Amino acid sequence: MSALLEVDGLSVELPVAGEYRTVLQDVSFSLEGGKTLGLVGESGSGKSMTVRSIARLLPPGARTSGRIMFDGASVLDLRGDALRKFRSRDVSMIFQDPRAHTNPVRRIGDFLTEAMRVNGRVPRREAERRAVDLLAEVGIHDGERRLRQYPHELSGGLLQRVMIAASLAVRPRLVLADEPTTALDVTTQSEVMAILARLQREYGMAMLFITHDLELAAAVCDETVVMYAGAMVEHQPSSRLHTDPLHPYSAALMQARPEIDRRVPRLPAIPGHPTSAFETPEGCAFAPRCRFAENACRAALPAFERVGDGEFTRCRRTDELRGRLLVSAGMSHEEVGR
Repeated sequence: MSALLEVDGLSVELPVAGEYRTVLQDVSFSLEGGKTLGLVGESGSGKSMTVRSIARLLPPGARTSGRIMFDGASVLDLRGDALRKFRSRDVSMIFQDPRAHTNPVRRIGDFLTEAMRVNGRVPRREAERRAVDLLAEVGIHDGERRLRQYPHELSGGLLQRVMIAASLAVRPRLVLADEPTTALDVTTQSEVMAILARLQREYGMAMLFITHDLELAAAVCDETVVMYAGAMVEHQPSSRLHTDPLHPYSAALMQARPEIDRRVPRLPAIPGHPTSAFETPEGCAFAPRCRFAENACRAALPAFERVGDGEFTRCRRTDELRGRLLVSAGMSHEEVGR
């Protein structure tokens, strides 16, 4: 099956203090319809910048290179009506904080029906009927009353469901989900993800899913990309990534997550602090924080290379470290495979 979305060599530079600085470099992946690709990594790793590049929502003055192809058309070349159609019909975005992306002085009904009325030329009454149906699909069954309410009258969980309903109003082919469950409690998070997974199956949508939650990525994503300092460091099928990470950074993220069935005297932490793409030294960006780094790692940037079937990584020591990254941190083989 041909890919619905193809990103090839995507790099982004932003003007900072009068000079351009690289914030995203050489990002490449593809996504088929109906599939989910996860983007994970610490804050500042380039996850949100990647999805905003795809949606053409970068800040003014941004310089972009590389290719973004959607269903065979170049997204970076879209202009005018073609760009508006892409943003309003083909692609939708679910943001991390729904309160920051809903107008506090407009009713929920206005927010939900705007895309249908403006882009789909649907009459208001029909748009409101569809909006009530959409709310029911995301688990809000008193839709008529909710349409009359304002965002501040809804809880965070309800408002995020409204955001999901709005993103599905025009039946998009691609959903860009930027940490849609971060601000929610665990129970609501589970409910929201179940709704997203069900609707994705029903509509056959592709989804690019950003999260800090590695367990969540493993549960909902077919494949996962790990990003660090504005670049990809690993790309694997999600199930394989969690049992056999190829890059020391991926393994460090695994080790730093808490587990309810395993007692440790202290939760491991990655030393140092995350860096931006324009702050990285020569060589591997993760080398200053990596306990496996050698002089050669600091001398030259490793290439992002295929090392197996559907497996890619940016580490020069992959062959010798594979299978040892988690075990060397004190986890047994049984714990690694669990």
